[in-house]
Amino acid sequence: MPNFTGNFTNKFAQPPWRVALWSLAYSLVLVVALFGNLVVIWIILAHRRMRTVTNYFLLNLAVSDVSMAAFNTLVNFVYAARGEWYFGSAYCKFHNFFPVAAVFASIYSMTAIAVDRYMAIIHPLKPRFSATVTKVVIVCVWGAAVVLALPLCFYSTTTTVPLRTLCHVAWPRQRGGAGGVSYSFLVYLLPLVVMGITYTIVGITLWGSGIPGHSSENYLEHLQAKRKVVKMMVLVVLTFALCWLPYHVYFIVTGLNRRLMKWQHIQQVYLSVLWLAMSSTMYNPIIYCCLNSRFRAGFKRAFCWCPFVHLSDLDKLELKMTRFHPTRQSSLFTVTRLDSCADLHTHSSRRKSSTTSRHGSLVSQSRHVTRTSLNGSLHGSTANNSVN
Repeated sequence: MPNFTGNFTNKFAQPPWRVALWSLAYSLVLVVALFGNLVVIWIILAHRRMRTVTNYFLLNLAVSDVSMAAFNTLVNFVYAARGEWYFGSAYCKFHNFFPVAAVFASIYSMTAIAVDRYMAIIHPLKPRFSATVTKVVIVCVWGAAVVLALPLCFYSTTTTVPLRTLCHVAWPRQRGGAGGVSYSFLVYLLPLVVMGITYTIVGITLWGSGIPGHSSENYLEHLQAKRKVVKMMVLVVLTFALCWLPYHVYFIVTGLNRRLMKWQHIQQVYLSVLWLAMSSTMYNPIIYCCLNSRFRAGFKRAFCWCPFVHLSDLDKLELKMTRFHPTRQSSLFTVTRLDSCADLHTHSSRRKSSTTSRHGSLVSQSRHVTRTSLNGSLHGSTANNSVN
C-alpha cells in the first residue's frame, strides 16, 4: 500500500532480534499467501467443474492477493523497518501504484461476488453472469483499479534527507490529507457498505424465511448449499475488513495529528498494522479449504505427495462431478434454478393431488367401485409426480 508520508527517522533503528522476529512474521505471510493462492488458481484452472461464475471472481481475488504479496509485503517491511528507501525512484512509483490497484481489484471482486449472490438468490429468474460476461467484468474491475491508482503513481516521489532516502506520495497542497482519506473511502468503506447491504438482504432471505414442511430433498440440499457459499463469502469479507481496518485508521489518525509520528513506539505500531493488512492475502485459501469440499479436495490433490495427506476416492470425485444437475449458471455448487421453481410447484401440486385423490375416493365410494377408485388414485398420483 502507498506510503503517504515518510513515517520513520533513524532514531527508530531496531535491535537485531526484533528485526529477526518481524522478518519471520512477514516471511510467513509471503510464503503462505503465495503458495496458498497459487494452489487456488491451479484448482480453478485445472478442473473444468471449478470454472464457474463465482470461482472466476475467486480466481481474480487470488491473482490480486498474489500480486500484493509478491510486490508489496517484503518491500514495505524493509522500508518500514529500516526507515530508508533502497529501491530507486521508478520502483517507488510502481510500489505505490500496483499494490493499490491489486487491493482495488481484490475488494471489488468480492463486491462482484456479493452482487452475483444477490441476483442468484433474490432474483433467481433474472439472467445471471455468463462466463464471457464474468471475464468482461473482471477486465473492467482491473481497468477501474488501474485508473483509480494512477494518481498514486503520478504523485509518488523520492526525497533525499540527511543520511537516507524516502519514498512517499506528495499530494498537492490544496488536497492535503484528502488524498489518503478518499482512497480509504474508495478501497475500503464504499465496497464494504455495498457488500454489507447485499449480504444482509441475502441472509434474511436464506435464514429468515421458514422451510416448507414437505420440502423435497433436492430443495433442502439446494438451500443448504447456498447458505454454505454465503457463509464462506461473508467470512472472507469480514476477514478483509478486520485486517485492513487498523491500517486505514492509522493513516487517518496520523494525518489528523502529525505529532504522533514522533512517538517513540510509532514504528512498532505501523509494523503491526502493516503486517495485519498484508496478512489478509493468506487467509482466503485457508477459508476455502475449511469451508468448501471441492477446494478441500483440490488442496488434498495438490499436496497428495505429503505422507499425512490422504486423497480418497470421494475427494477425486468432488472435482469431477456436479453436485446436483449440470448447468452453466452454477457457482461453487451446481444446481439448476429450475429446481427452485419446481419445488415451489411441487408443494401446490401435492395439495391438488391430495384433494383430487380424496375427491376420487368419495365418488368411488358413492358408486361402490372400490377397485376403480384405488387404481384411479394411484394413477393420478403417479401422473402428478412425473410432471413435478
